[in-house]
Amino acid sequence: MSELTDAGRVVRVNGPLVEVTGLRDVAALDVVEVGPLRIPAEVVSIRDGRLTAEAFEYTGGLRVGDVATSRHRPLSARLGPGLLGGVFDGLLRPLDVGPTWLGPGALVEPPSVATWPFRPAPLDLGTLLGPGALLGTVSVGGGFEHRVLVPPRGKGTVTWLAEPGTMGEDETVAIVGGHSLHLAEDWPVRRARPVRARLRHFAPLVTGQRVIDLFFPIAHGATAAVPGGFGTGKTMLLQQIVKWADVEVVVFVGCGERGNELADAMADLGALRDPTTGTSLRERTVILANTSNMPVMARVASVYTGMTVAEYFRDMGYRVVVLADSTSRWAEALREFSSRSGELPAEEGYPASLSSSLAAFYERAARVTTLGGKEGSVTLIGAVSPGGGDMTEPVTAQTERYVRCLWSLDRDLAYARHYPAVTWRHSFSLDDATIANWHATQGRTGWVEARARALSLLAEADRLSSVVELVGLGALPARERIVLLTGRLLREGVLQQSALSENDTFCSAAKQSALLDMVLAVHDKCLALVEGGLPASAVEEFDLTIVTRARDETGPDDAEGVDRLRDEVLARIGSQA
Repeated sequence: MSELTDAGRVVRVNGPLVEVTGLRDVAALDVVEVGPLRIPAEVVSIRDGRLTAEAFEYTGGLRVGDVATSRHRPLSARLGPGLLGGVFDGLLRPLDVGPTWLGPGALVEPPSVATWPFRPAPLDLGTLLGPGALLGTVSVGGGFEHRVLVPPRGKGTVTWLAEPGTMGEDETVAIVGGHSLHLAEDWPVRRARPVRARLRHFAPLVTGQRVIDLFFPIAHGATAAVPGGFGTGKTMLLQQIVKWADVEVVVFVGCGERGNELADAMADLGALRDPTTGTSLRERTVILANTSNMPVMARVASVYTGMTVAEYFRDMGYRVVVLADSTSRWAEALREFSSRSGELPAEEGYPASLSSSLAAFYERAARVTTLGGKEGSVTLIGAVSPGGGDMTEPVTAQTERYVRCLWSLDRDLAYARHYPAVTWRHSFSLDDATIANWHATQGRTGWVEARARALSLLAEADRLSSVVELVGLGALPARERIVLLTGRLLREGVLQQSALSENDTFCSAAKQSALLDMVLAVHDKCLALVEGGLPASAVEEFDLTIVTRARDETGPDDAEGVDRLRDEVLARIGSQA
């Protein structure tokens, strides 16, 4: 075994895998810098003085014999007031202030020259503060209040507090317990930030997308997966959630996806206005751009970095949503490194640790009481890109075990231009009972029954569609023909939603319920007519375009307008009968 020193040597390079000998005082998950460009790499195993590390940058040109040094600390994210509105790579290095392309070692320690106006909290010197206590606030634009807190590992008596003024992220804002605290702090990305307590789910995260909010709702602090093959609209659905979710902060992790899609999303966010603040949506969004042409192992870091950023804002008492697009690319990076390191492959070549890695990632989402006593939440939504649309492949199957909601995208719906292409056949929500209680507090006591009836009618309509293909529509009883009619109205009048329509791109919870109630009322009226002797063929000839156009002809919050159209269409049905 080679002698251990403060500087080791590279002995093997295999793509992102780098092996080093001769380093001492190095622990697993520490970061080492290798080669003349100081390429960062994370130690994943140590055996007989030989370190195996995964490099987060391109290793071309790295040679055996190059020097390796240790940072003696794990991979950490620099958390501070400059995050909102920024674009970063998977290691949270800023892309919007750096070069067009980050070469190896381009931003080993990115300098920060920005300053922010700091306003101290009303604290008396000598006050005893614990973790999460408020030290002051920083205005970062868009009306957002960035709260400067005592770090999770800090506590003690305040002996000095900065005066109001402008300062940089490395300047001291307070001295607590003999330690200088700054605007920014570092936190290991693989370690969840501590909380006082995890809370039960209660209120839904309103996305403004009817198929989600009505049929497969997600609560604040819960988890969801969006599996779907190529062209089924995963990225578009996530972008809609970015734009309309009722949260204060959005963390968008572009993990291995195409750069042009991420560029389009950034342009849209810059152009759209936040309905609550009137400023650009970009100002409350943190974007981690780790696209498919970037180093593969940075994808592994990006998902943990995104979650760490979300927990940082959660600790301030904010509601945060993390959107990872896509976790399949992250899993593929794990598979590539696993194969290069010689691990025995599990199903389809993925490492045996895939399931535990997914579980550890998704369990960091939660609704919590923070160390400072506030309530905050991190809601995690991960897109899954199964090869060939195979929903039984390992990443999709394992992810389904650890999420509370599954929004499965269907190729047939997408090719029929039915968007969002979330299928009611294979999707589910485990938060429906909790969210039903919330709807009851909002005066919508019939939400549970209406949702159950609609799902039942959709399932029956699907079954009958297969029968019609064999025997024809005329062979069905009148009641079943009405079910088919209702299934079409539900699909076209409720489930379909246009992201390009000003009235339909977002739909409030009240309007969603009104649209669903209108379709069910039409169903009951038509069913009563055929049971009274009217031929089903006559009912099928009724003009029901009011039902399918109601979503476009009423405003995003206009539930009363939908109710008026319901009364109008019911009256018209009665007159036509």
